[in-house]
Amino acid sequence: MSFFWFILAALFEIAGCYAFWMWYKLDKSIYWLIPGIISLALFGWILSLVEASFAGRAYAAYGGIYIMMSLLWAALVEKHLPNLWDGLGASLCIIGALIIFFNAHQAT
Repeated sequence: MSFFWFILAALFEIAGCYAFWMWYKLDKSIYWLIPGIISLALFGWILSLVEASFAGRAYAAYGGIYIMMSLLWAALVEKHLPNLWDGLGASLCIIGALIIFFNAHQAT
């Protein structure tokens, strides 16, 4: 169930940050900040639903999922396909996140 929360949290975090990006970098309406703030608040709440002994460990494991979802966002929303190096870097991060995640469930 934690992977579900990680993926959902990543979607809300990326969408919230993207709303700020649209306003600040692309000169879109300031009203982009309203869904951005709501999305970032939902991100924080959803990430707190992850089963973990320590918040820092949950955030560390989440980092790999966030990177993967960011590249997926770039491909689907921004129409910018990741290159080989993006894929390699994301793969290394996912491996690290899995090590942290599975250790967290075995450690007491």
